[in-house]
Amino acid sequence: MDKGIRLKIRKELTTEQEKKVIQLKGTLISGTYTDIIHISDEGEDFYINHFVTTSEKKQQALEFITLYLKEKELESILWIL
Repeated sequence: MDKGIRLKIRKELTTEQEKKVIQLKGTLISGTYTDIIHISDEGEDFYINHFVTTSEKKQQALEFITLYLKEKELESILWIL
């Protein structure tokens, strides 16, 4: 089973959106879903953030990210690929 998770994030964010994205990534690391999140460019408008988690935690991580996006109203700037 693929254990990788990829997130597509707009490059141009407000300060508040940027804080929320950083908080999401920090929570993923502190919540032991991953140890490191890799960032790569996707053209002029987006970054791709990706990380590997365990098979057991992948579904939990996806559910957490989905809920976080809704609660923090980030669905227009961040997508799960």
